[in-house]
Amino acid sequence: MSTIAENIAKVRTRIREAAQASERDFSAIGLLAVSKTKPATAIREAHACGVVDFGENYLQEALAKQQELTDLPLTWHFIGPIQSNKTKPIAEHFHWVHSVDRLKIAERLSAQRTAGLAPLNVCLQVNVSGEASKSGCAPEELPALAAAVSTLPNLRLRGLMAIPEPTEDRAEQHAAFARLRQLAHSLDLPLDTLSMGMSHDLEAAIAEGATWVRIGTALFGARDYGQPAQQ
Repeated sequence: MSTIAENIAKVRTRIREAAQASERDFSAIGLLAVSKTKPATAIREAHACGVVDFGENYLQEALAKQQELTDLPLTWHFIGPIQSNKTKPIAEHFHWVHSVDRLKIAERLSAQRTAGLAPLNVCLQVNVSGEASKSGCAPEELPALAAAVSTLPNLRLRGLMAIPEPTEDRAEQHAAFARLRQLAHSLDLPLDTLSMGMSHDLEAAIAEGATWVRIGTALFGARDYGQPAQQ
């Protein structure tokens, strides 16, 4: 097996074991391969192992890879911060957006979604750790934002996303993910998605109800930031 294939097998084993430990259905937890800074060849290799969902942070880089991989039936997720001037191509070329954190962005995505396409699946990003450097709406702003986004015609509000402050403390990991789960449950909306957990903390995220775990390094290795990212 190639390194990517071996890594995918290891991550799937971790997900399965975490699901079993939490008495959850393994099939209810999606593997979102975070392919930012990785070449299209790596995505092609991962797809050959059965991975179909890929997350990208940098728009121009993602669009180039999409063009190169049009022969594959992939599902594309935008997971990075969204600038207002980038909403149109995101609305046109992605199936999911996990990083909506303000109403202006949601309104633009809805207005610019290509006619004839299914509604764009969106998650609201919440800053559960209160970090000034992190994107995401404040928890107290979430109810109003969720209520407004849920009414937009070309979006389907699926759930919430978070990137908690990194920590190796398992109790702190659980607490951050539990907070996102509790926030989702507090909304009077038919949500089915919690996008949370990465390579270092997927077990805690799954224990707290993650339905997407966003895995990059554990699948593809360390990222190469030697070249400026294409925004």
